[in-house]
Amino acid sequence: MAEIPKVYESQAVETKWYSFWEENECFTAKPERVSDERPAYSIVIPPPNVTGKLHMGHVLNNTIQDILARKARMDGKEVLWLPGTDHAGIATQSVVERKLRKEGVMKHRDDLGREKLLEYIWEWKEKHGGIIIEQLKKLGASCDWSRVRFTMDEEYTKCVQRIFVDLYKKGHIYRGKRMVNWCPKSLTALSDEEVIMKEQNSQLYYFKVEVVEEPGTWLEIATTRPETIPGDSGFAVNPNDPRYAHLVGKHAVRPLPVENQAHLPIVADEHIDIDFGTGVLKVTPAHDKADFDIGQRHGLEVIDVLEPDGKMNRLAGVELTGMDRFEARKAAAAKLEEMGVLTKEEDYKNKVGFSERADVPVEPRLSEQWFLKYPSQDAARACVADGAMKFYPERWSKTYDYWMGGLQDWCISRQLWWGHRIPVWYRGDETHCGLDAPEGEGWEQDHDVLDTWCSSWLWPFATMGWPEETETLNKFYPTTDLVTGPDIIFFWVARMIMAGYEYKGDLPFRNVYFTGIIRDKKGRKMSKSLGNSPDPLELIAQYGADALRFGTMRSAPLGLDVLFDEKDVELGRNFCNKLWNACRFRQMQGGESEGEINPEQLTSDDKWILLRLGQAIDEVTVALEAYRFSDATAALYRFFWSEYCDWYIESCKATFFGDDEIRKANVLAVVDFVMGNTLRLFHPFLPFITEELWHGLGYSGDLPVEQGGKTIMTANWPKAFDASFNELYGLDDTVDRLVAAKHDLVSQGRNLRAAYNIPFNKKIDYTFTPGGKSDAHEVEVLKVLLNAESVSLGSEVPKGTPRVGSAFGDLYLPLKGLIDFEAERKRLAKELGKTEKEITKVESKLNNPSFAERAPAEVLDEQRQRLAGWQAKRGQINEAIGNLSN
Repeated sequence: MAEIPKVYESQAVETKWYSFWEENECFTAKPERVSDERPAYSIVIPPPNVTGKLHMGHVLNNTIQDILARKARMDGKEVLWLPGTDHAGIATQSVVERKLRKEGVMKHRDDLGREKLLEYIWEWKEKHGGIIIEQLKKLGASCDWSRVRFTMDEEYTKCVQRIFVDLYKKGHIYRGKRMVNWCPKSLTALSDEEVIMKEQNSQLYYFKVEVVEEPGTWLEIATTRPETIPGDSGFAVNPNDPRYAHLVGKHAVRPLPVENQAHLPIVADEHIDIDFGTGVLKVTPAHDKADFDIGQRHGLEVIDVLEPDGKMNRLAGVELTGMDRFEARKAAAAKLEEMGVLTKEEDYKNKVGFSERADVPVEPRLSEQWFLKYPSQDAARACVADGAMKFYPERWSKTYDYWMGGLQDWCISRQLWWGHRIPVWYRGDETHCGLDAPEGEGWEQDHDVLDTWCSSWLWPFATMGWPEETETLNKFYPTTDLVTGPDIIFFWVARMIMAGYEYKGDLPFRNVYFTGIIRDKKGRKMSKSLGNSPDPLELIAQYGADALRFGTMRSAPLGLDVLFDEKDVELGRNFCNKLWNACRFRQMQGGESEGEINPEQLTSDDKWILLRLGQAIDEVTVALEAYRFSDATAALYRFFWSEYCDWYIESCKATFFGDDEIRKANVLAVVDFVMGNTLRLFHPFLPFITEELWHGLGYSGDLPVEQGGKTIMTANWPKAFDASFNELYGLDDTVDRLVAAKHDLVSQGRNLRAAYNIPFNKKIDYTFTPGGKSDAHEVEVLKVLLNAESVSLGSEVPKGTPRVGSAFGDLYLPLKGLIDFEAERKRLAKELGKTEKEITKVESKLNNPSFAERAPAEVLDEQRQRLAGWQAKRGQINEAIGNLSN
């Protein structure tokens, strides 16, 4: 075996092994290998936008997927982790249009025309679209890269079109003129799920209108949007409102535009809230969904005063025409004030819908669009309710069920050029929907494209060759797991479930794990504008991919938001270094690799670490089965850093530095057994370093290729220890209690040294009285763990010698020659004074009725614990002072 270098160079190791995995097709799924003995495991990647670059959200999501995929391989399953990217309609077209405008190629897309712009977008995609894929490789993602899909590749496009035609013929897809969310920046319709509600500091404008039939009678109205007054076609009041009921059927004068002050009807509508505002509503059917419904009920005219780009059109009047909507808002308010009908303005907080992509306020707009009535709703809702599909955390199932109970038809058309063009053609009054253009002249295809989500909702089966019954589809569908964020539970998860039932007659995945949101350590959502979003590639370059993965997963509890702190990544790097050094230490001891363990030669420490290994295997396995990844990393951290390194390896030095070669060989066999299992437990989390050390320690040497001989990826996942294993090696609670008592005694002995201010590197002599049967080896282990010059057996010690004890025995620390007694008495007296002050301070607080009655229970508990801690310290100091007096 090659010598393990002194320093772990993460970048060199990562480059070496990722190239090896790819060259040897270690990630490639082969359907023909699927059998009862080798079951399938499959997971489809949530396709990142083709415009995307790796961010911390990707790190969290894809690390989890990689852990699941690597664990499944070690469980002996045939794994397909299917990757790909999404064409991201609005985002990609916006990026390319912005680039072309900057380069002076165009001012507006109409300058180029559809075909030419699409050429530029495809050119951009070929150049930049693979960046995110290469970045995922840097993270260690073990996707089957031979199967990378793109939502606009030829076969996938055919699949999308086939689904559209089928749903159109079934009556699920229709075209209609309805109120939609309109993005004035992207110039396209948006679904409700693509609109983010944001609280805004707005103004509420109060203005008055005169009743035509009763001159001098005025109605006061409040609005946040005076620029839409030219689009008003009526005024509405509640028929049960005594203030206004007598005015129903009469008219009031619309103040704007000045050149067209129309007389508008006052209508009665029970949907008007009597207690909201002034109780009178201006009805603007073209620019508000609720107003549109009122207008439909009362036959009011629809007057659209906005252009698609958010500028006012000629119907807004001479003074407002051509103005941006926000500029027009101020101008309209100023005009009302000039006319003497603006009565007041108030600050007003309200929720305004913003385009998720363009981040501008959307406009409700009457527009002819394509809509989809969702298919297979009942089956999709039931599969989660009856537990056929599991959500982790389970609480998201309630959110899902609520949304599924109130589905609105999905606006699936977008006024873009980049995307799947709607397969519908028109000629005069004729309409044709099909996979191919109709024959004959005069046919023109619909200009709109489908919503991006209208392709990705087919992702689980469309990526596997549907509608053909491919071997991949037959063996790997339904998929096993889906890892995604709860923010797209409606965008994507629910729609995939419905599509799966409609076109495969089954659910698309059996388990859904919802990650939390990555936030900074202050709890803020990461964003470029806040400057709190670290570049994962820079973190990988500085700390290593394994460190980033481990640090992220350690701070990612099930379904809760992750508070990212770079210190966690630093901790991950320190952990990798600890693992590296521990393996290097093992190699430096020489001897046979993975020798046979002789049960008769096992020490109490050997048995204890085997017990702890068994516990770690159980804990990590159970945690991964329950998708509790942070629990798994916590168990690994505790076992390896504390139990293995801090205690077991230290105790082994009593053997390694001794002369008993037979015992040394047996201890090395235990070390190899533990490390072989430990590296396998770590592999899903730390793929690169574990692969390097697996080969560096020679653990791959005698194994079959498919069981770890070629790569640790295919090594068997550690199995739980059964009763026969525990019996063979004498692993029971007796050992656990014995070593726990030994560690307790050592900890107390170290504290005893600290109590008298004796540096840990100073060699001292202890006296040990065993609590039961003890041999020379146990005494030697005590000596090593205490860093002592000697540990003498006996019980005869000078009176007043400091003593600590446990079930393992009593430990004495003779102080003569170690300390200056007088100086130590002064130091302890000073320490006692400080401690007494702290006790008095806490007791005073707890004895104060005002504090005790008002403080929360957890605060009271904290203060009581502090008091107990200080009192214990006082006892220790007094004992130390007493020992010095004897």
